[in-house]
Formats: sequence, C-alpha cells, structure tokens
Amino acid sequence: MTANPWYREPWPWLLMSGPAIVVVAGVVTAGLAVKSFDGMVADDYYKQGLAVNREIARESRARELGIVARLGFEGNHVRLELRGAAPRGLTLELVHPTIPAADQRVELKPASPGVYEGAIAAITGHAYRLRLEDADHRWRVSGAWVTRESSVPLVAR
Repeated sequence: MTANPWYREPWPWLLMSGPAIVVVAGVVTAGLAVKSFDGMVADDYYKQGLAVNREIARESRARELGIVARLGFEGNHVRLELRGAAPRGLTLELVHPTIPAADQRVELKPASPGVYEGAIAAITGHAYRLRLEDADHRWRVSGAWVTRESSVPLVAR
C-alpha cells in the first residue's frame, strides 16, 4: 500500500479552505469599506451636540407662538401655509437621511398673507426630514416627508 502525496488527499484542502475563505472575505470587506465611504460620521460632532439645546429652545419658542405649517409639493414648486406668525421670509431645509449631497436649502417668499412659495431642485431619494425656520432664526418647526406625499404638516416637536 503506497501513500498518496499530501496534496492529493482531501483533508488538508478541507482544513485550509476555512481560513482561506475568511482571508478572501476580509479582503472583499476592506475593499468595500474603502470604496463606499458613506460620510455619515461628522467631524464636528461635539459642536453639533452643543447646538442641540439651541434647537430645543427654538422649537419651544415655535410651540409658544402656536406656529403650525402645512407644506405642499407640486413638482418643483413648494407652497407653505403658515399659522401663528407672519415673518418676512422663511427657510426650508430638506435633509436626506443618508446622502448629504441630496440636501437642499430653499428660501420661501411671501405670496399672500400666511402663504409662502419657493422652488426646489430635483429630488433624489424617497424620504426627507424637513426643517422650517424664520429668517431671524428665532423659531423652528419640523416634519418628515415621504416623496410620494403631496402635503406635509410641520409642527414643533
């Protein structure tokens, strides 16, 4: 009875295949991590944390003033009906949850008493966080928009 060389036996190959698969998976994972940077980690997270109290105060101010808004979308046209205040101008921010390049900032101008209008660029994505604030940054209301909806309420949280 003659013994086969080691490379002709199935057991060494079976034992080596596990670690080889792990090495290949690690290389693929590292390649994906380098190639698809998502940009979600902020460099100034400490400053963003300090700003939270200011944001809470602005939303409390909107609640005190009784500000309620309804935002309507028709293509690239935005129409806002506002109750509880009459500022000279408003700023609407459309914030995409994962793609910072899809964020938009729109200046809304008065069209008639309690009604403001503006235009947005083409929308990429299916959902946005909306933030509406007055030109003097004294109050802020917010809401969530799924792009298939044509109307969204904005309230102080």
